[in-house]
Amino acid sequence: MRLINHIQEGFSNLLSSKLRSILALLGILVGTASVVAMVSGGELATNEALKQFKTLGTDLLAVSVSDAGDQASAGGLNSLTLPAVLGLQKIDKTIVDVAPYAQLYNPTQFNGHELNGSVLGVTENFARIVHVELARGRFISTLDGYEFFCVVGDKVNAQIKKLTFFDAIGQQVQVGKNIFTIVGVAKPWPENSFVYANIDYTIMIPLLTSTSLSKYAAINNIILRLTPDANIEHVQKNITDYINQAVGNKRLFFRSAKELIARMSKQSQIFTVFLGLIGSISLLVGGIGVMNIMLVSVVERRREIGIRLAVGAKRSDIWALFLVEAVMLSLIGGTCGVIIGIVIAYTMALFWHWQFTLFLMPPLVGFTVSVAIGIFFGYYPAYKASQLDPIEALRSE
Repeated sequence: MRLINHIQEGFSNLLSSKLRSILALLGILVGTASVVAMVSGGELATNEALKQFKTLGTDLLAVSVSDAGDQASAGGLNSLTLPAVLGLQKIDKTIVDVAPYAQLYNPTQFNGHELNGSVLGVTENFARIVHVELARGRFISTLDGYEFFCVVGDKVNAQIKKLTFFDAIGQQVQVGKNIFTIVGVAKPWPENSFVYANIDYTIMIPLLTSTSLSKYAAINNIILRLTPDANIEHVQKNITDYINQAVGNKRLFFRSAKELIARMSKQSQIFTVFLGLIGSISLLVGGIGVMNIMLVSVVERRREIGIRLAVGAKRSDIWALFLVEAVMLSLIGGTCGVIIGIVIAYTMALFWHWQFTLFLMPPLVGFTVSVAIGIFFGYYPAYKASQLDPIEALRSE
C-alpha cells in the first residue's frame, strides 16, 4: 500500500512542475527512441540482405574454378567440358541439380549502339536454380546446342527499347563478331552476390556456343542444388576429387548458401550491438538529465523533506519517494520512446521498400535499459534527499 502512495505522490509532484518533468522525459524519450530505431533498422537491413539468399534457397553450393599456377590458361585442353560438369550429379546422391555457366567479356551492340551488359553462357538448368523468370519468350534449351540464340536481362531489354519501337523478341544483338537472335526476355531479377553476375544486365547464350566464341572461354562457375540434409564438407571433397581427376589440378573456391547466411547473421549481431551502443549514448545523456532534474527537485523541496522527517517519516520513505519519481520519469519516457522508435523503423522500411517486421528484442531492450537508467541515475538524488538533517531542512526557505 505504501508503494501505491509513493506512486500517487510522485505523479502529483511531477505534474506540479510540468515543464521540468517534460524536459527530463525528453532525454529518456530520445535515447530510447534512438536505441529502438537504430537496432530495429539494423535488423531490418540484415533481413533484407539475407532475403536475397533465402529467395534462391539455402541448399545451394557455388563452385568457382580456376587454373593452378602451372596449368594452361583458360580455354586450354585442361578446361572443364559440359559433359564432365553434368557428371557431377552422379558422384554424390545429395547433388540434385547442376548449372554450369561461363562468363565472357565480348563487346555487345544493338543496331550499332553499345549495350551495357555482360555475356553469360548458360544451360537450361541455370534459370531453374537461380530463379530467372521470363517476361516473354523462352529460355535457353539443351536443344539449342551451338545455335546463336540469346535471352536478355530486364535492363538490357530496356536499353533495346530505347533504340527501337519493336518488341525485343526476334531482334538481333551483336556479341563480338557474331549475331544472336533474341528468343526470350527475363523479368527483373533481385541482385544476389551468390551469383557472379547481375542477370538484369546480361545476355545469356547457350553454354556450348559461348565456348566456341573465344579460345579463352571456359566453364569457370558451377552452381549446384543439394538436398537439405547434405553434408557440405563431404560434397566439396567429392567435387574436388572428381574435377581433379577429370581435368587435372584445379583451384576450387566453394561458397555455400548456408555458410554465407550464417556468416552474415554473425556480422549482423555485431552490427546490431554496435548500433545499440551508439544509441545508448543518447540514453546515457537522458539519464544524466534525470539526475540533474531530481537534484534540483531535492533542493527546492528541502522544507517539505524536513517536515516529513519531523512528523515521523522514515529516511527510507524519503528515499523511496524520490526514487519512484525518477523511475516514473524513465517509465513514461521509455514507453513513448519505444513507440516513436518503432514508428521511425517502420518509416525507414517504407522509404527503402523493405518488408517491415516488428522485432521483440529492440523495444524490450530499449525499455529495460531506460528503466535501469532511471533507477541508476535516480538513486543518488533519492539517497541525498533521505540523508538531509531535519532541522537544517526546516530552516531552508
